[in-house]
Amino acid sequence: MNSPNSGATQQYQQIGNQTGVMNADAHRLTQMLFESALKRIALAKGQMQRKDVAGKGENISKAISVVEALRGSLDMDKGEELAANLDALYLYISQQLLKANIANDEAMLEEVSELLRTVKSGWDGIREEALQFMGAVPSP
Repeated sequence: MNSPNSGATQQYQQIGNQTGVMNADAHRLTQMLFESALKRIALAKGQMQRKDVAGKGENISKAISVVEALRGSLDMDKGEELAANLDALYLYISQQLLKANIANDEAMLEEVSELLRTVKSGWDGIREEALQFMGAVPSP
């Protein structure tokens, strides 16, 4: 049941999300993509448990779109080996998400969540270094 303020709450959240995106640097935008993919996978897992086929499919589809956005953001000319490895990993994750949806397999969702968390952890760890590189934070 929706509360009378649920529409206003959703609008507020959308404005907050839009503001966060508009104020984010490239590094933060990538973090936000990881967060979005992980959130969608968690939602899909819960929907899988509740046998909400439509919701599960929608969230897995959105997670695949986010992973494909991460894949599309790779600069294949810089750090060729790393970019190629991430490209292969993101492709694998997208394929596993599709298979998990078809097979209704929570373990596959957990596997790709763990892979994404691992990459996100590395990405999170380089934030300050990346900001310094972009000149946003003065070097010590």
